[in-house]
Amino acid sequence: MCQKKKFTMVLLIKPMYNTWEVKANCHHFHGQLRRKPFRCFRQRRNAENAVRSYRYTVLTFLPLNLYEQFQRFANIFFLLVVILQCVPAIATIPWYTTLLPLIIVLSVRGMKDLSADLARRRSDSQINSRPCDVLTPAGFTTLQWKDVCIGDVLRIHKDQIIPADLLLLCSSEPHSLCYVETADIDGETNLKYRQALSITHSELISDPAEEALSTFDGNVLCENPNNRLYSFKGDLYWRGKTHRLDIEHILLRGMVLRNTDCAYGLAIYTGSDCKILRNSGQVIVKKTQVEKDFNRVVIGIVLTLLLVAVLMAVGSGLFEYRVSPKMEVLSALGGGSTPVYRGFLAFWGYVILLSPSMPIALYITFEMIHVVHCLLIGWDLHMYWANNDTPAQARSKSLNEELGQVGHLLSDKTGTLTQNRLIFRQCCIAGDIYGLLPHQKLPLDLSWNPYSYGGLHFHDQRLVDRLVKQQCPQSQEFLTSLVLCHTVMSDTTFFAGTIRYQAASPDEEALVVAARELGWVFLSRTRDSLTINALGQTLNYELLALLDFTSDRRRMSVLVREPGGGLKLYCKGADVVILERLQKDSPHQESTARALEIFAQGCLRTLCVAVRTVTEQQWQKWRDGLQEGEALVEELHGRMERELMLLGVTAIEDRLQDGVPEAISSLRQAGIKVWVLTGDKTETAVNVGYSCRLIDPDTNLLQGEDFKDLDVWCIDNRPPWSKVTVVITGHQLADLMEEPEWGARFVALSNQCQSVLCCRVTPGQKAEVVRLIRKHTSSVTLAIGDGANDVNMIKTAHIGVGLCGVEGSQAVQNADFALSQFSFLCRLLLVHGHWSYYRICKFLHYFLFKTTAFALVHIWFGFFSGFSAQPLYETWFIPFYTIAYTSMPVQCLAIFEQDVSAEGCLRWAALYKTGQRRDLFSPATLAASLLYSVYTSLVLCLLPLGAFHSTALDYQTLAITVATSAVFTVTIEIIIQTRYWTKYNIAAICLSLALYFILTLIVHSKILHDKLPADFYFTGTSLNPVVWLTILLTTSFLFLLAVHCAERKMFQLAFLLLIFLQVHSMMLPTQVRRPGGFRRGGVLRHSSYAMSQGAGFGRLITSGTGLHATAPAQEGAEAAANGTKENNDKL
Repeated sequence: MCQKKKFTMVLLIKPMYNTWEVKANCHHFHGQLRRKPFRCFRQRRNAENAVRSYRYTVLTFLPLNLYEQFQRFANIFFLLVVILQCVPAIATIPWYTTLLPLIIVLSVRGMKDLSADLARRRSDSQINSRPCDVLTPAGFTTLQWKDVCIGDVLRIHKDQIIPADLLLLCSSEPHSLCYVETADIDGETNLKYRQALSITHSELISDPAEEALSTFDGNVLCENPNNRLYSFKGDLYWRGKTHRLDIEHILLRGMVLRNTDCAYGLAIYTGSDCKILRNSGQVIVKKTQVEKDFNRVVIGIVLTLLLVAVLMAVGSGLFEYRVSPKMEVLSALGGGSTPVYRGFLAFWGYVILLSPSMPIALYITFEMIHVVHCLLIGWDLHMYWANNDTPAQARSKSLNEELGQVGHLLSDKTGTLTQNRLIFRQCCIAGDIYGLLPHQKLPLDLSWNPYSYGGLHFHDQRLVDRLVKQQCPQSQEFLTSLVLCHTVMSDTTFFAGTIRYQAASPDEEALVVAARELGWVFLSRTRDSLTINALGQTLNYELLALLDFTSDRRRMSVLVREPGGGLKLYCKGADVVILERLQKDSPHQESTARALEIFAQGCLRTLCVAVRTVTEQQWQKWRDGLQEGEALVEELHGRMERELMLLGVTAIEDRLQDGVPEAISSLRQAGIKVWVLTGDKTETAVNVGYSCRLIDPDTNLLQGEDFKDLDVWCIDNRPPWSKVTVVITGHQLADLMEEPEWGARFVALSNQCQSVLCCRVTPGQKAEVVRLIRKHTSSVTLAIGDGANDVNMIKTAHIGVGLCGVEGSQAVQNADFALSQFSFLCRLLLVHGHWSYYRICKFLHYFLFKTTAFALVHIWFGFFSGFSAQPLYETWFIPFYTIAYTSMPVQCLAIFEQDVSAEGCLRWAALYKTGQRRDLFSPATLAASLLYSVYTSLVLCLLPLGAFHSTALDYQTLAITVATSAVFTVTIEIIIQTRYWTKYNIAAICLSLALYFILTLIVHSKILHDKLPADFYFTGTSLNPVVWLTILLTTSFLFLLAVHCAERKMFQLAFLLLIFLQVHSMMLPTQVRRPGGFRRGGVLRHSSYAMSQGAGFGRLITSGTGLHATAPAQEGAEAAANGTKENNDKL
């Protein structure tokens, strides 16, 4: 099977780019292509066909996952803190108080990563175990995808997925044509052609095929593996001849074989070398503005922590220098250390002591909350589309709160605002308009047409009568153009007596179906011919050239040889393109222009149809030019499509989706600027703008020559701008893009106007518009579309939303969120977006408050402990505070909290502006939260110290008092912050408080103290009424502050202070020394004076190819104020 011939002369002249060699049916040759071995490992030059998208193995999971997690600054910071805690001289608190939360955070994140990796492994296993037929010495044998090697010959059956990049050798179709679907590659659902070389088709077609294929010993030299999906360069050397190969001969991995019984191919690239896998680049990670702002806050906390540690170290040095020498006990405890050395130790001690102010559990909790928010979006039945059984999908797990801050919405029109299910409504032929008969509702009489299957929404019997009686040659030529000038493919089989069409776009299918109903039926096509049936007569046209449609050309043409031998070029495209290419004396131009205006007023999509008669000399000249380079071919296409004769205009209706007008109206009320970007003509886009409520009836349009005074318009900020809509074309937009200053002025003007319509824009210009808005505004942009031409725009915007439309799935594959209807976007933003922003902001504010208020207590306690970095809390309380005592309520807050119900969010859309202004997470609100946490920590420390001053209550009592007050305070704060209560919120709060008392009793038990006195040095609990009264007063003080300070009723605080002083004076004469259960002199005490101080395919055809809180009643507030005043008078 593998001949040992040497293609010496052939290889000498091979192109330099052909460095990848494949020999058919030669496993020995490809088995030798290995790189040099490294120890016991041997790497293949040719990739295996097994896909491995998972990252971890049993041996690499732990080290690799830890390496990835320690890329985060917070994890590195706490690892360093753990290392510092292992140094006895500076270990203010035990190492396990930090290590335990760190291990939990790393474990949760590791399990999350492992779960995702196991899902990828299962997906890989399903793909790698798919069956395929591979040619072996015993004939075709069913193997798995992972067993396919380079050089293997494969047999692909109908509806099977191509397992590797194959060179098509032959197929069961005539001329070895085969049809493939590329939805998994480029998102397009239409069928495409591929065709084998004529030499392999003629030599390898046999019955059985195994005999000829087993002797095939061709040698392929081609380019190295790359990610270029639409190009391929190579040569096939076989039997002493060279045959040029291109992409039209290649079946790519991921394609699906359609309408072809079987095809045979040679494996060229396998596994990760395949073009589709080469395009699987890294996903762009988008971060929300809230996450970016909070990351800055965390960095600020760390810098502040280090600064405070420095200041406390300076205080420690000064205390050792000025105070300690004057006290004999303190001098003895100093051990002869210098003040500088004591300050150095105090610095690291305070770094450790204040480290809990860095929210270690924040990031993992943040990710979990985002995942839950994404699940809530997918579970929302109001965004479920039963027609195609598709729920809403959050493909990105980190952009939820960004949905609540969108300022600019950029939308495609066709298929996004409209249904993209096109209906042939009207047409204009030879200046006469057909279909404009609203009084005629009876269906057409098409009983004479055996190919009529119904579904034609065209009501004008005049055209049918003229066609049947053959009274209008222009009408016949018009329909002939429709049935020939397209890239539609018909199925080779018949379903229930109907012909099945596969089209690249809904427009083409609508036109071909309309022609079929009117008697011009497209039957089939080959590489070189098209077969039609015109009024019962079967005609075969030779296809000479197909000039494909592109977004730049905006037209397509076919050059055919008629059955009578004449040559004609049929062309259809946008009106602005076709009208400028007509003959000077082309008739019906004025009447056609009026028809175009009428169709645009009816929001119909139009295409102009034209024809040109071509001579044999012209065709010979063009045929020679078509063999030149790509640039010259484009120029030749332009020359061919000249001197056209206008035949008519088609008018197709694209209906609006259900709920689009209401959705756009609500989004505008929410303060969102709506821009529509479309390739349609201006008149059609404007009429659609009126029908979908993008433009109000009394709105003025700013367009055309008005842009000449753009400078003056931008300076004038008069209120009438709210009744202006900007309408700009692609050419005008291109001119604006050339000058950055004009782009900024255009954006400034557009922000003052009601809405913006960009017409005749290309896919690239859509992305440029998004970049322009992002550059000149701080607004969050959202782009929504349904087709492959919207992918650029979707990727460029802050948030990309893809609609599951009829133009394929590529928009969804590249989007952050996927919806089935445009109207669902209103609920996605106004409900889920607003809730996510509200919940995340409250979560971050509360998380910041509870961690900093808890940790900053040590700063104030330092002034009473000689800046010795003495911890105020019992060591086990520190990790349990983060893990058990305060974690569950804040998670419930972030998941279930609502300020307004879903119905309220939709009814009062203006509430959405809160997120656009960033009111809930601004520098002012962050500063207020930090100041409130500083004040809370001050009260938590000073009030118990003042209460216990000159009493016999010791360090343990103080620690228990402050800790209990802290837990009660943050619990009351979460109760105050919660506006929407569920059973889960209540259970979380009750469970957290229960855990505090249970775990406190456990860690203070005498059994643990006797066994591990160094770790459990607190025993028993205090039942002294002063302790509980102090806890009550401290918690109540902070509670009243939080509730009443906003109303400026400070006399409640004064009344509370009077009660405290009265009770304290009553307790002083009855001081009782508590039996010492606390062992002084422990290793965790640095001194004994702690209490002694104070984040188109046309070219392929021709080539073969959520009980809300209300404001307190004023009467109740006044009664409380009067009662307080009476109590003050009594005191």
